[in-house]
Amino acid sequence: MTLIFLLGLLVLLSIASYHRASWNTCLGIAVATLLVGTFAGAFGAISWLLFLLIAVPLSVTGVRQQYIIKPIFAAFKKVTPTMSDTEKSAIDAGTTWWEADLFCGRPDWNKLHQYPAPKLTIEEQAFIDGPVEEVCSMLDDWHATHELTDLPQDVWQYLKDNKFFAMIIKKEFGGLEFSAYAQSCVLQKLTSKSTLLSSIVGVPNSLGPGELLQHYGTKEQKDHYLPRLASGQEIPCFALTSPEAGSDASAIPDYGVVCKGEWNGEEVVGISLTWNKRYITLAPVATVLGLAFKLQDPDGLLGDDKEPGITCALIPTDTPGVEIGRRHFPLNVPFQNGPTRGKDIFVPLDYIIGGPKMAGQGWRMLVECLSVGRAITLPSNSTGGIKTIALATGSYSRIRRQFRLPIGQMEGVEESMAKLAGYAYSSDAAVSMSTGAVDLGEKPSVVSAIIKYHLTEQMREATIHGMDVHGGKGIMLGPNNYLGRGYQGAPIAITVEGANILTRNMIIYGQGAIRCHPFVLTELGACAIEDREEALAVFDKALMGHVGFTISNLVRTKWLALTNARFTSTPYKDETAEFYRVASRFSASLALMSDISMAVFGGSLKRKERISARLGDLLSYLYLVSATLKRYNDEGRKKEDFALVQWSCQDHLYHCQRALADLINNMPSAPLRAMLKIMLFPFGRPVRKPTDKLEHKLAHLLQVPSETRNRLANYIYLKNEPLNLVGRQEQTLKDILEVEPLFDKVCREKGVKLPFFQLDKVAQMGLEAGILSQAEADKLAAVEKARLDVINVDDFDPADLVAGNVARGESEKKADAA
Repeated sequence: MTLIFLLGLLVLLSIASYHRASWNTCLGIAVATLLVGTFAGAFGAISWLLFLLIAVPLSVTGVRQQYIIKPIFAAFKKVTPTMSDTEKSAIDAGTTWWEADLFCGRPDWNKLHQYPAPKLTIEEQAFIDGPVEEVCSMLDDWHATHELTDLPQDVWQYLKDNKFFAMIIKKEFGGLEFSAYAQSCVLQKLTSKSTLLSSIVGVPNSLGPGELLQHYGTKEQKDHYLPRLASGQEIPCFALTSPEAGSDASAIPDYGVVCKGEWNGEEVVGISLTWNKRYITLAPVATVLGLAFKLQDPDGLLGDDKEPGITCALIPTDTPGVEIGRRHFPLNVPFQNGPTRGKDIFVPLDYIIGGPKMAGQGWRMLVECLSVGRAITLPSNSTGGIKTIALATGSYSRIRRQFRLPIGQMEGVEESMAKLAGYAYSSDAAVSMSTGAVDLGEKPSVVSAIIKYHLTEQMREATIHGMDVHGGKGIMLGPNNYLGRGYQGAPIAITVEGANILTRNMIIYGQGAIRCHPFVLTELGACAIEDREEALAVFDKALMGHVGFTISNLVRTKWLALTNARFTSTPYKDETAEFYRVASRFSASLALMSDISMAVFGGSLKRKERISARLGDLLSYLYLVSATLKRYNDEGRKKEDFALVQWSCQDHLYHCQRALADLINNMPSAPLRAMLKIMLFPFGRPVRKPTDKLEHKLAHLLQVPSETRNRLANYIYLKNEPLNLVGRQEQTLKDILEVEPLFDKVCREKGVKLPFFQLDKVAQMGLEAGILSQAEADKLAAVEKARLDVINVDDFDPADLVAGNVARGESEKKADAA
């Protein structure tokens, strides 16, 4: 009888913990069970005594804090690493959103679907249909990247005249004031034509003077600079990275000393600036330089703080002494990028963005703005690139034939193409959901890190798959190659705005664990409270909540693993239900493994970057699954799109599973590893990779025009015009599909199996035999020319390939040095 009641109590407490009941609720369940058991003869005085010995110290606040929490708090403070001011600013920056639900192990999928789908305004759509289409049609990308190594002047002027650099600037200052989603759509379309074009447009609309001025500038600074930035009269750049401080941007050696100096004939308090920056996009053509530096105030001219810290200022580039160096050359995607330097340049205090009161606030300003900008520019450019590669590879693989069949029908090629289709769908879903969050007022610092890392990595992988399918067509640079520049430039997106190694190994989980966990930030904050009693009370409340949270996740994880989440409610009971359930299971596993990792590694978890990376992967792939499911729902749950949803969810959940397994295998204790394997994978690993049959569907989808394929091509420049290689190829695909029945008709009537080339000769054969009409023969012959245009590659006179300009430049450099 006693055993039955104890088992019953365990079940009841497990159910309560699964639903995250409070301590008092669990205590009430225990008391009620003991009372009933006592009347039934299952419990006696000893049982009550044991219960009271456990319950009273935990329930009486004074006793608990003095004898249990106090020694734990003392030990916690000893092992907890201190956070620098820059780390605190990074943690405090931005807001938490859907990623916090995923991190906490109990995502509410109905809540996800209630977030409104982002939409364009009439004005934004008109801009995309008008000026964006027009500038795409103007640009010859080969001429710009190979011959000019810059945009032509007429394109530069068009961008300025049509306010491409002012998408983030408010209308009151002459800007377009577009939504984050609209900016994303613009950048995707520009990328589909030229990565050079999208890079130049993207940077001023991301982290830079315009963004910083709108949030922190003084009225005078806004009134002066913003209208000039909006009209293109000023070209901005932002100088943060130094030779000695790349990923560790907070360690910049550039400095400014508050001092007195002469300005416009008067002695004023100002700053003497010295800096040496590199990798600064738009620096070679900038008229106004945003500058990050460490401010020093040795004479206390601003106040008592002698080291105010990182500060941001705006410096006109025509200020005497400002040096704009020679250009960098970033992997044959020659957007304007270069170094800038200055030594002992005196400027007034009102050059500080926000004025003197914002001295020392630069790092906070940067990380707050980066939490928004990083969610837009690079993810959007990457998504535009992935979608373009997917469409172009699909059309090419249907046009190009080997062994008497389109190469897209070969299983090896299908594998690469399935990834392209899946990445195109899920990357678009992720960037739409994330920019939609920005438009809802969020500053999702963790989400922005997730999509910056994963979408740029997907872009890099997509370029590799695209090149593999195109073969020789992809590797021969020239006016007819639409893959080469993107392939060369893929590492650029990987490197900038936080190198991907840093982003994956430190930022995603490092910020996520502290920002998204419901109790960790409070526990850390308690260490900084000077009043001991207050600190103990705060830590006590957080720790008790944390313990209950961990027990709940333990119960949830075990139950969901045993049942494979079969009984978990889902917002829809269709074929997507399994994805919601498995994602819920892995969400609970993430929450549990986070607490286990914190307990096992303690303060050293900060240095266990590969453990942190795997936890971050779990969170990231769950976010990508969420975005995929939300897109499917927002677009009306179209059954014809389900194969894309299925592949994306299976692929992302498979990566979740792998990250979880790798995490378990790298726990330091063998017994712990064994226990976690039994707990998390009691019946083996449940998720399988997408099947060959499913990947065949996706590969076929890319090769044949359809509404689903059109949705994949949303906001991609596909106009059939001479300078648009991908658009011309799309038309050739349609034409070839149209004439294939004519070709088959000739083969059938002549009783021969002809190879699908020299279609002009086939047309003549069909015409002479009376099989084809004149119009049909003309159509077949015309398609042959278009087909050859697609599969042929460029060649050059050897003299045209001599890098004369580079050679002359090096000679001049050596002569100057001499």
